[in-house]
Amino acid sequence: MDIIVKGRHTAVSDKFRQHVENKLDRLSKWERKGMTIDVEVSAERNPRLADIGERVELTIHTNGPVIRSEAAASDRNCALDLAIDKIEARLRKAADRRKNHRAHRVPVTVPAGAVPGDLAPEPPGPVATTPAPRTGEEAAVPEEGGSSEEFVELDTQGAMPLIVREKVHRAKPMSIDQALLEMELVGHDFYLFHDEAKDAPSVVYRRKGFNYGVIRLTD
Repeated sequence: MDIIVKGRHTAVSDKFRQHVENKLDRLSKWERKGMTIDVEVSAERNPRLADIGERVELTIHTNGPVIRSEAAASDRNCALDLAIDKIEARLRKAADRRKNHRAHRVPVTVPAGAVPGDLAPEPPGPVATTPAPRTGEEAAVPEEGGSSEEFVELDTQGAMPLIVREKVHRAKPMSIDQALLEMELVGHDFYLFHDEAKDAPSVVYRRKGFNYGVIRLTD
């Protein structure tokens, strides 16, 4: 299990790096071949946000779905503990799914009686999403199943350019069921994927309660 610790707009001491490795050792029971854990630490300088001033993001890369969590607290160590608790729960969910996988199985977060086919293709309202892992380095297009992101400057009106974050993700076509699972594993409120049944770019998204929706693009 490879662990990569980095700071974004903040320094990370050797002592904290060692603390991270010791804490993440509890995840070794979920270790799979080629498993890498990216740990990104960031700090909020606004004194009004002191209660959530320290943020820790964890991203696990394996030969399966990307699994991610993040947490913020007033203390860096506390934020790390919270993020580990979240990601361990998602690792357990992924392991249970592999163990009990059956065709067309609905993720455990979907209430009894609901099936992916019931998803209504209604457009979502504004949703708050968990930000993707951040980096300031330009990244190449990843291998299949991987993802990367880079900052792209666009031509805009006015003196200030608009900076957007572009994320590139290459993946095999999958079912709605698998897309819902992967959305849960990264902690997002929506997930972009290639629907293998419709052969079209699609998005599943979280609605109120335990309901989900799906949007597809057509010509």
